[in-house]
Amino acid sequence: MTPAVKALEKANIAFSLATYDHDPRSPAFGEEAARRLGLSVDEVFKTLMARLDDGRLVVAIVPVSGQLDLKALARAAGARKADMAEPSEAERATGYMLGGISPLGQKKRLASFLDVTAEIHAAIYVSGGRRGLEICLAPHDLMRITGAQLAELARC
Repeated sequence: MTPAVKALEKANIAFSLATYDHDPRSPAFGEEAARRLGLSVDEVFKTLMARLDDGRLVVAIVPVSGQLDLKALARAAGARKADMAEPSEAERATGYMLGGISPLGQKKRLASFLDVTAEIHAAIYVSGGRRGLEICLAPHDLMRITGAQLAELARC
């Protein structure tokens, strides 16, 4: 049971779990999850951490099919610039290991932003807090529990 799953249970949010055998040689965690679970890369979302020019860490949740537009994230967060956080910094802030960072149940509550494409799906998949574990839930429930704001973040 990961902190992400515990957070959903505590909030009484409907979700389901999907597991797969993670290949430690896989360089792209999100694409691997979609492939192994037989899902579209449009419905599997990756959790990325960025540091804004004012020093704040923020969470960006974007589809695996796209790339995070750092300028768009900075705009959404009210900053001038954003850069990807160092992996060790992301792990410390969230309590999760790279490739298993979930937007749910993080050690510190950080401002979170969800790409607008999530709204076209009844349910999306996000990391469950460890490699090989995905959580399926409604985008509005993800927004409710994380406080995420919708924003155009992904370049396809």
